[in-house]
Amino acid sequence: MKARFFLWLLLVLSSTVAAGPPVIEIEIKDHLFYPDEVRIPADTKVKLLVKNLDPTAEEFESYELNREKVIAGNSEVIIFIGPLSAGEYPFFGEFFPKTAQGRVIVE
Repeated sequence: MKARFFLWLLLVLSSTVAAGPPVIEIEIKDHLFYPDEVRIPADTKVKLLVKNLDPTAEEFESYELNREKVIAGNSEVIIFIGPLSAGEYPFFGEFFPKTAQGRVIVE
């Protein structure tokens, strides 16, 4: 009986760990973020996979999210955010701030 419970517990824990945080992909192309608006659930850690499809570098910057990360041209980075309270959290590209703008909406 103990062995069966231990096996069940091991399966539950391993499936929980393997799931990890939700992944949201954001692309940078022509100095714009696609999508420029992402929605995530409140109180949840999220993994942003930011892919820079441009040949030039860009910096993902957000004062509200307390994140900044340079992304070389034709490369990608992972940025963890959250858990966050409900609200809007803008982000922008430091190198092209007039065009590269977006926001995270936490619901």
